[in-house]
Amino acid sequence: MSGHSKWATTKHKKAILDSRRAKSFAKLIKNIEVAARMGGPDLAGNPGLELAVTKAKKTSVPADNIDRAIKRGAGLTGEVVDYTEIMYECRGPQGSALLIECLTDNKNRAASEVRLAISRNGGTIADPGSVSYLFSRKGVVSLPKNGLSEDDVLMAVLDAGAEEVKDNGESFEIHSEPTDLQAIRDALKEAGIEYETDEAEFVPSMQVPLDLDAAKKFMKLVDALEELDDVQNVYSNADLSDEVQAALEAE
Repeated sequence: MSGHSKWATTKHKKAILDSRRAKSFAKLIKNIEVAARMGGPDLAGNPGLELAVTKAKKTSVPADNIDRAIKRGAGLTGEVVDYTEIMYECRGPQGSALLIECLTDNKNRAASEVRLAISRNGGTIADPGSVSYLFSRKGVVSLPKNGLSEDDVLMAVLDAGAEEVKDNGESFEIHSEPTDLQAIRDALKEAGIEYETDEAEFVPSMQVPLDLDAAKKFMKLVDALEELDDVQNVYSNADLSDEVQAALEAE
């Protein structure tokens, strides 16, 4: 779940735990299949596939699984891989907004499961466009501070297309246009700076602070959505303060 607030630090801790789940593997494999279907099985000639494979390796997806996914996606096994991207918009507790990104081979199943998860967990399906205008597609790179200052990071990535560097407490977050992600990664590598995650994400233009009661409902809704096989990502403008996060973790 991506919120780009103080919640981001907790999100990355959660992402580390999630990466140990088979579900995370399945999402990464699906991304490889789609990239191979769109651009072919050659990593050198398919940047999208190279990126998908790099992420899978970073999360310790076995090489055999990656190889099979490339072949399956490129049609080399005789199987037909046909995924459709769908975006659902949702209103959450206390005026929060969520974008739910799906990648599915069965649109009816995805629609039914997403709607059920939302209605059972206090959310409301929103009309197309009524939530998405609150977000912009951005390249987002997260990295641990490791003694670096904001200026250190900014100097390394400014010429690569970075728009801003945000301080998230324990980590920095670099925002850019999605097309500049590769240049940002290269600039960090050249500067010897390690990063944790790099994604094209939907970033909210404004944040909505949640109190503890709303935060509990919000987390229940997000967890229900992220459990669905067809859901690849959940983005939100919810802002959970340090106090609210501490209270959630104490329960």
